[in-house]
Amino acid sequence: MTIEPPRPDEPRRPLGPRDAGDAWVIAPTGERYWGRFGAAGLLAVDAARGVLLQHRVSWSHFGGTWGLPGGARHEGESATDGAVREATEEAGVPDGAVRPRLLSVLELGYWSYTTLLADVVEPFEPVISDPESVELSWVPVDQVADYPLHPGFGDSWAMLRALIDVRPTVIVDAANVVGAVPDGWWRDRAGATGRLLTRVDVLARAGVPASALGLGADTWYPEFDVVVEGKARAVSAPPEGVSGSVRVVPAPAAGDDAIVAQASERVAAGDVVTVVTSDRELAQRCAAVGATVHGAGWLLDLLPG
Repeated sequence: MTIEPPRPDEPRRPLGPRDAGDAWVIAPTGERYWGRFGAAGLLAVDAARGVLLQHRVSWSHFGGTWGLPGGARHEGESATDGAVREATEEAGVPDGAVRPRLLSVLELGYWSYTTLLADVVEPFEPVISDPESVELSWVPVDQVADYPLHPGFGDSWAMLRALIDVRPTVIVDAANVVGAVPDGWWRDRAGATGRLLTRVDVLARAGVPASALGLGADTWYPEFDVVVEGKARAVSAPPEGVSGSVRVVPAPAAGDDAIVAQASERVAAGDVVTVVTSDRELAQRCAAVGATVHGAGWLLDLLPG
């Protein structure tokens, strides 16, 4: 059997079984795109050091340029999982070191590339762990445009740069949302609130469509503050499985006052705040501090189940 050497612009892979996704897709106009099932890359954002960039080895596609750790997705693999896996393989990103914030998708019909912008929650030093990198470096956000960027990354950088400082938070009036569903919540408010938290957790992990939040990109992973009051405060310890993106905020007194205070604090911190309540007076108070307000139905339509 004759094994042909790789083309100069073909990504090289370690010896061993080749994944079915490691193949070129040929556009109708003749351009080639790497990744039979699309590709994904990780834009890791460290508040202190900037963004993680990869200096691509000369023989790779657009070699010599700077871009994101990433590559071809596996069959059936989500874009988020693919971006994190590739970043782990190429830059040694540790498990659990980043928290997803948004997905931006370039969809061409026959091929797609997804950028996962994620916040560094456990600082790490990148490690060159495959032959595709000359260098891995944390680059201050305001200096990225000064580098010779991979054309695809360069085309999307202005849009991504504008979103780096956007941090969405959804504050949920748990009593109001629970009360909108006649599932017997009046007999067990803590239990009904726990069920709501579990559903919010699934949504937090799956992401919220950008259109629902009025933001750019395609999918966002907001932080959720679920404000509980009265007997529902029994769930102040989040149920098992609730992610770090979902926080329970027990109201020390009136729930409405706690929601307004939480919204005011988050707006002051620079977050894009959405409050979920169908209480008209509370909605007016939250809007007055700079939050966007949606009724309980907005959240219920997004929740699974």
